[in-house]
Amino acid sequence: MGSVLHGSARTTPCVRAELQASQESSRALAARYGLNPKTVDKWRKRTTTADAPMGPRAPKSTVLTPAEEAKHLKALRWRTPYQVICEAWTKDPSIFKINPHHLIPGPHT
Repeated sequence: MGSVLHGSARTTPCVRAELQASQESSRALAARYGLNPKTVDKWRKRTTTADAPMGPRAPKSTVLTPAEEAKHLKALRWRTPYQVICEAWTKDPSIFKINPHHLIPGPHT
């Protein structure tokens, strides 16, 4: 069963294992496999042939800290913003009506 490589991968786990086991110089191996000598050195330092995980370790909000997010949820009484809007719509739909005069371009728009 083949391994799945990311789009920019130039080496396979088999080639990586050969790089780690070989006694040849980094330049010779780089020339043979069409790699940068720094790439050869990188794979020689690693103990495994698997790709290193990329991206965030834990998904984080780019806008709010967890404490701020909890504060906002508490303010919404643990409802989503969509639920709050739906409840406001059922109580008083007139607040959601658009005044057509606000849509007419004026001298300051």
